[in-house]
Amino acid sequence: MSSTSPQSEKPSGMSVREAGQKGGQSVKEKYGASFYEEIGRKGGLATKQAHGHAFYEQIGKKGGKKGGEATRDRYGPDFYERIGQKGGQRVKHLIEEGKRAADARAKRVG
Repeated sequence: MSSTSPQSEKPSGMSVREAGQKGGQSVKEKYGASFYEEIGRKGGLATKQAHGHAFYEQIGKKGGKKGGEATRDRYGPDFYERIGQKGGQRVKHLIEEGKRAADARAKRVG
């Protein structure tokens, strides 16, 4: 009595991810990239109607917190100090450039 159960069959050689990519590529070739834009737009509108503006605020806060925690875990807390200093230096530089440009314009006009 030899019965073949699903567990004893050999894998087909394609992962679920690969199968999904292949299916997505087939749909893209058949319907075009605009198909995905359209279904994304419809899904977004349906979500907006079902959940309202507050839903987007809530998921945005969760995503921001999750992203911030991941960045902190990856780079450490002093990372924020370093990028803050870089940002401050850049703003200072841009202000100085703006003042020089304004002075140059004033000299040309006056």
